[in-house]
Parts: sequence; C-alpha cells; structure tokens
Amino acid sequence: MDRAIDYVDALFTVYLIVIFVRIVLSFVRRAPVQRWTRAIYDFFFQSTEWFLGIFRRIIPSLGMFDLSPILAVIVLIIARELVVEILQSL
Repeated sequence: MDRAIDYVDALFTVYLIVIFVRIVLSFVRRAPVQRWTRAIYDFFFQSTEWFLGIFRRIIPSLGMFDLSPILAVIVLIIARELVVEILQSL
C-alpha cells in the first residue's frame, strides 16, 4: 500500500510542478515560434487549463492579475493531503 500512496503523492506533486511552470510561462509575452518550443508551451497550457478554468469562473481576474492559480494550488495541496491521509488509513 505504501507504493500506491507514494505514487498518488507523486502524481499530485508532478501536477503542482506543471501548474508552477504554467504560471512562469504566463509571464512570457511572446509566444514561441519554433515548433518544439511551441509544443512544450502548448503542453503546459492545455494540461492545466481544464483545472485552472474551474477557478477562473469562481475568481474574476483583477485587471492583468489572475489569482485563480493561487486558489488552484491551495485546493490541490489540500486534496493531496486528504487523499494521502485516506489511503494511509486503509
């Protein structure tokens, strides 16, 4: 069971890292023009948009500031703790 807990925890951690990379990439104003950099850019945006979109509907942006990733990261951390705790209690 410990392997399953470690695996689930690692999945949450990887997704948190993907969200943080997305946040950093959002500061890049000029979209990449090379094919491979565009593919990387699109991967991070498409893999996180479904999750961040939920929070964008809840929290409107404040001018040029989008606070939805902050709430998304907090919710993801809380969900990780809950899921790991439930798996450890089994």
